[in-house]
Parts: sequence; structure tokens; C-alpha cells
Amino acid sequence: MTLPCRSCGGRVERFLDLGEMPLSDRLRTPDMLQEHEPRHPLEVAVCTDCSLVQILEEVDPSVLFCADYPYFSSFSDHLLRHSKSNVDRIMHDRDFDESHLVVEIACNDGYLLQYFQEYGVPVIGIDPAAGPVAETRRKGIPAIQGFFGRDVAEGLRDAGKRADCIVANNVLAHVPDLNGFVAGIAALLKDDGTTSIEAPYVRDLIEHCEFDTIYHEHLCYFSVTAVKALFARHGLHLNRVTHLEIHGGSIRYEASPTSAPDGSVERHLAEEAELGIDRLEFYEGFGARVRALRRELVTTLDRLRADGKTVAAYGAAAKGAILLNYCGLDESRIDFVVDRNVHKHGRYMPGVDIEVLPVETLLERQPDYTLLLPWNFRAEILEQQHEYRQRGGQFIVPVPRVEIVENANVHSH
Repeated sequence: MTLPCRSCGGRVERFLDLGEMPLSDRLRTPDMLQEHEPRHPLEVAVCTDCSLVQILEEVDPSVLFCADYPYFSSFSDHLLRHSKSNVDRIMHDRDFDESHLVVEIACNDGYLLQYFQEYGVPVIGIDPAAGPVAETRRKGIPAIQGFFGRDVAEGLRDAGKRADCIVANNVLAHVPDLNGFVAGIAALLKDDGTTSIEAPYVRDLIEHCEFDTIYHEHLCYFSVTAVKALFARHGLHLNRVTHLEIHGGSIRYEASPTSAPDGSVERHLAEEAELGIDRLEFYEGFGARVRALRRELVTTLDRLRADGKTVAAYGAAAKGAILLNYCGLDESRIDFVVDRNVHKHGRYMPGVDIEVLPVETLLERQPDYTLLLPWNFRAEILEQQHEYRQRGGQFIVPVPRVEIVENANVHSH
């Protein structure tokens, strides 16, 4: 039985099946390697009524965002720069001071709120994961540990807290109760308040074959068409949208209880209507393109291994877990994985049980090739790994097509 749409309750049509997948952020400790690892179906559908793209399976959020949640945003220099520039933009537009309040939903380790704090603006962070919340508080940022929804919003409002700006980046996709989440935003915002919400853009996902950004933590994949309908249901006007390069292509949504459109929403809606983003036909060829990319990557790696080359992978990212599992890349094809995040060292990639080692291991062992799993941070990582590349190491970028990046040149395969 197919569930109704998470946003409008309408009918959904399946267009992609990635098979049974492990939980992509559930890195395994050595003592977990003997245990059975649960896998869950990963199927994707589009709502024929409101155009929201969504997965059909729902894993308990308390399992996904457990106390051991390993993702800490501050390990990405690129994300920190992006966040600071976002805060600077909001401050320029809104001129907040100590009389205003910024609330961030999914504040993680305080990576963004710290920049508002530097401006002297009062802030509150909300996040369900214990480790990142502890890090946020260590920075002196007030943080509530829990899942945001109408109840948390009303509790803050009843305590006299109303937000001039609600920031929620890369969390909308994680929310099982979309309507409760957006109702909470509407309850917490001041009448002249605004949102700054970033979410990966489904158009980029489809057009650039970004299948590895589909995993159980990401329940939904948004278009401007779908978000406008969702917000309107709760009395919020979508006033401005901005297309961003980050995370393989994202949209920033600025919405308010008051209407003040700048034309950007209408332009995106017209483009999406022309593309047919609300119709199944737009998505139907995606599965075939994903399967072709898998064949191309596996063939490339098998050819390199047959030539006696060593291959590692960079980045124990959630998208990396999906790519490794969907393409069947275990220790027979990948020797080890490296990551900057110390919380991941000594653990093993879900489903394929490849060990995660410190990033310095690339220079110590100098593999011939390194598969770049978080390809959305390509420029940052290639720059960081300048010495590895100078010594002859080459990166393989898997998405949107398989490319081997040499020291200065890129060769497509």
C-alpha cells in the first residue's frame, strides 16, 4: 500500500527504487560488525497533486538522529563560509540588534548562530542530536534539545519569545510531519518576521543525477511549487527564492505572514511549470540514468583495480554510504575511507564495512586514486588535498558523471 503525500495527502507515483539500503549515517563501531545491520526499502515517488517528491519508507527519527549522531557542521570550511555570508546578508537586509531574536531549527553544533552572536543578536538553537547540542552550548549559545514542531513553537511563544527570523537549513527534508513543522514556524514568527530556509532543489537532483542525496534521513525533495503550496496552507507567503550552488544545488526560501513578493517566486514557478516538475513524466527517465551511472563507475573502478591500482575514498558522508551500497563498492574495490571528522574515525561505513581513517592516511598510504564521496564539496576538498595530488594522487568524482581529476586537468570517462 502506497502512503498518501506527506504534504497535501494526495496520490503519489513511484519513479525510482534504490533497493534495500542501510541507514546512511549509522557508522558501525568494531563491536557492531558482528551484529545484523537493518536495511530498509528506498523508493522515491512524486505527488501528482502538489508535486512534492518523497520517499515511501519512514524510519523512526529517534533512530536516525540518535545520541551518537556523527554529523558536525563545523568540520566543513565551505559550509562555515556559506553560513557567515548568509548571516551577513540577513543583517544587511534586516539590521537586527539586541532587541531582536533569531531562532535556528537544526542548529547542529552552532556553526551558523555563532555569527549572529558576534553581531550581538540574541539567538536560540533547536536540535534533536545530543552531541551537536552539547557543542552548541559549549559555545555559549542557548540550545533546546528536541524535535521542532508546533508544541516547541507554542512553548517558546508562551514564554514571550517570538522570532524576527527563523533559520532552518537542510532540515525540511528530514521532517516527517511537514505540516506540524510549518505550523510551528507560523506560530513562532512575528508578523513582520521572515524565514531563511535552505533545502536541496529537486530540479538539480534530477537534472544532475544526484541519486546519492536520496537516503532515509531525507524524506522529501522540494520544488518551489511544492513549498509554496505547503507554506500557503499555514498562512505563510513565499516572498523570495534564491538558487544556491551549495549541496549540489539548493533553494533558499524566504516566507512571512505578510505578502511582499519580489518576482523571483513567480519566475521559478513558471520555469517549473514549463519543465513539468509537477508531472510524473519529468522523473520517468531518472532510474535509467542512475543505473547507467552505476555501470560507468563500477567499470572504471574494476579497470583500475585490474591494472593494479590502489583506490581509497574520501568522506564518510551519508551520500557516500548510499553510493557505495548502491554500486556494490566494498573492500574488494575500495581499500579504506578517510574523513576530517574525528567522531567518525575507527568506525565503518554502513552496509559495506570499510574502515574510516584520519585524512592524513591519504598521504601516509598515497593510494593511486581516491573516490570523492561528498562531491558537493569538490572544490574545497581538492584544494585541501593539494599535496596528495602533487604526489600523483588522482580523485574520481562520481556525480553528475564519472570524472578523473588530475593535477590540473579533468578527464571525463
